[in-house]
Amino acid sequence: MDEAFWHAKWQRNEIGFHEPQPNPLLTNHFAALHLPARARVFVPLCGKSRDIHWLLERGYQVVGIELSPIAVTQLFAELDLTPRISTVGQLQRFEAAGLCIFVGNIFDLTREELGPVDAVYDRAALIALPALVRAQYAVHLVSITRAAPELVVCMEYDQSRKAGPPFCVDEQALRHYYAQTFSLTCIARQPIPGGLKGVCPAVESVWIMMPRDGMRTKA
Repeated sequence: MDEAFWHAKWQRNEIGFHEPQPNPLLTNHFAALHLPARARVFVPLCGKSRDIHWLLERGYQVVGIELSPIAVTQLFAELDLTPRISTVGQLQRFEAAGLCIFVGNIFDLTREELGPVDAVYDRAALIALPALVRAQYAVHLVSITRAAPELVVCMEYDQSRKAGPPFCVDEQALRHYYAQTFSLTCIARQPIPGGLKGVCPAVESVWIMMPRDGMRTKA
């Protein structure tokens, strides 16, 4: 993962990927995970996403990890929360009122530090990573979450027309990363209005990934 690239994005406030409202693909489809009240949801590479506001407002506990301390500081400020800050291994941990965000590289986060989670919401992590790192990320994510069910948003477009990020992750790629661990079901597909930054047509797809029998205990 190119840490300098993402740190520079936040330092220059070049955050066109940040959405001012909760993502409709979350609000329309999160219920498909059938989570209990107060479930603990992991949001990798979370930025200061408004999706976190939406999850907290519905009573979920949220745990995330984000590389940029700028993003995390802004997230807590926008939620009007004062975090307790501690050092955990190679990471910092910000905590307040049902929200826990680790600051640092996701590959430095262990399953013990993360703790048990009931589900993963991945809208902007998988597609933010180049192919080699993406494969490593998928293995690491399964391990630290003990193969928790996932709601994943992917993007599909002609990668030769536009360099990422975001990167194209189609069904074949998603199954390559996860099919041994999860049963994958596409629950929605929709074109992105105007395509990818006006360069080429693009489609977003929403997937529910449920662990295969025994995989939660093996991960």
